[in-house]
Amino acid sequence: MPKMKSHSGAGKRFRVTKNGRIKRAKMGKNHILTKKETKRKRGLRQGGYVDKAFEGTIRNMLPKD
Repeated sequence: MPKMKSHSGAGKRFRVTKNGRIKRAKMGKNHILTKKETKRKRGLRQGGYVDKAFEGTIRNMLPKD
């Protein structure tokens, strides 16, 4: 049987950390940045972690190492 393919969109958006948590970028940093406060944009630069409720779903979409 051939290998299962990982979800290409999830592969681009999520990374698994050394501790096994899933990192993601925060939303809202791509366009219409002129109306957003500088403080708000600065906060969006820092990444975040995926919520525990969705971790299993995303883990299934990521490639198995």
